[in-house]
Amino acid sequence: MKWDHIIKNGTIVTAEDMFKGHIYVKDGKIAAITSEDFGGDANEITDASGLYVLPGLIDTHVHSRDGGAPEKEDFFHSTQAAAAGGLTTIFEMPNAIPAVINVKNMKEQLDNLTPKAHVDFAMWGLCLGDLNKYDLLPLKEAGVIGFKFFWGYAINSETYQLVYNYDPSATNIIPPLKDGEVYEIFEKVAETGKIISIHAENADLMETLTNRVKKAGDLTYEGLLNARPNLAEETIVQTAISFAKNTNAKLHILHASAKETVDLVEQAQKAGYPITAETCPHYLFVNNDDYEKIGPMMKVYPPIRHKEDQEKLWEGINENIISLVCSDHAPHTAEQKDGALWDIPSGMCGVETLAPLMIDSVNKGKITIHQLVSLLSENPSKLFGLYPQKGSLQVGTDADITLVDMNKKHTIRKEELHSVSKITAFDGFEIEGMPVGTIVRGKTVMKNGEIVSKPFGKFIRQE
Repeated sequence: MKWDHIIKNGTIVTAEDMFKGHIYVKDGKIAAITSEDFGGDANEITDASGLYVLPGLIDTHVHSRDGGAPEKEDFFHSTQAAAAGGLTTIFEMPNAIPAVINVKNMKEQLDNLTPKAHVDFAMWGLCLGDLNKYDLLPLKEAGVIGFKFFWGYAINSETYQLVYNYDPSATNIIPPLKDGEVYEIFEKVAETGKIISIHAENADLMETLTNRVKKAGDLTYEGLLNARPNLAEETIVQTAISFAKNTNAKLHILHASAKETVDLVEQAQKAGYPITAETCPHYLFVNNDDYEKIGPMMKVYPPIRHKEDQEKLWEGINENIISLVCSDHAPHTAEQKDGALWDIPSGMCGVETLAPLMIDSVNKGKITIHQLVSLLSENPSKLFGLYPQKGSLQVGTDADITLVDMNKKHTIRKEELHSVSKITAFDGFEIEGMPVGTIVRGKTVMKNGEIVSKPFGKFIRQE
């Protein structure tokens, strides 16, 4: 038998199991998982002795800025960074240029992104209320993985990009939608059967509190937290859960940052509602006490909060309330981040550091290796209807595999990131455990930190 790829002598890890074995790949699919040596030749043989062999890792929350902002990032570099960080699949967010608000724009983006993709990818659709509510069902048929709604944000009416510092007097602006308009979005997304994911921040509350804090002259990081408090997230999550209950929408809370969100999601889940949540490494590994050391590089929205929020998020992970950990990869240039805290944009790079940080948390005893597989492989694939094609190690599924050396020590250095942008809060972080191999549909993309293949990633959709 001539195999495409043999991954031999590794420790195969799933969400429930761990065993020594070999994986045989044919035509991009897993042909066999066995402790036996089947022999035969192969185009590629990988000796995984001493390594963990995981189902390919997935990041469901990536902003590659392609098109529209090549100075920040592009899909070629974001997917290189993803592969370098052990990811085999990413979900691309829809607020690029053109924004994925209709099928025409989606097809244009597919034509743009596919030739640059080093890993497989799915695409989100963007919700704009009355402007595209009748485009949601066609987008679903075209294969979007779900729908994104930026609750609390104004949108540029020409580019459909986020307006970070909203001024009601500005022109070419779609103001934050009213609750009735948002409710109709939930109704329309529910009709598609897809997930609606929300950025949860209360615009009205933040406007009032921001004006109050600025008037007091408190432009510190604590002032920023007072202007965008836990309450701003909590009130929107509360409303969203109520809307989901009444419309039968499948609700997903993006980048949960506040301890109150964990409690609200838990209550909804216990009541039997299909409410899920994610968080991100910057909320798990950094808190407000780190601002003095890290500075504006750690500015994200919702903001990185206090230690008690951080601890509650870890609790939510360990109690299976939070289903996913993803990067919210949102690059900016160094020049854009070099300014006053309140004026600079929010966001940082994340696809390359997501998995290493979470692997390090396994070594530190915060989660188990099986939880890691759940959070970064099985849960995202199951939640978005891609299982077992993605996020699993089973005969007949895509041979997406992440090889991990649990003993490899590494220092994150911004200048070594594969992204165009080098903005990260984790520069200088010392970690233990690293992805050392990324295999997409049986083909090695990353080996020992180096990208070793040309782009061949493809668009994936729920079957």
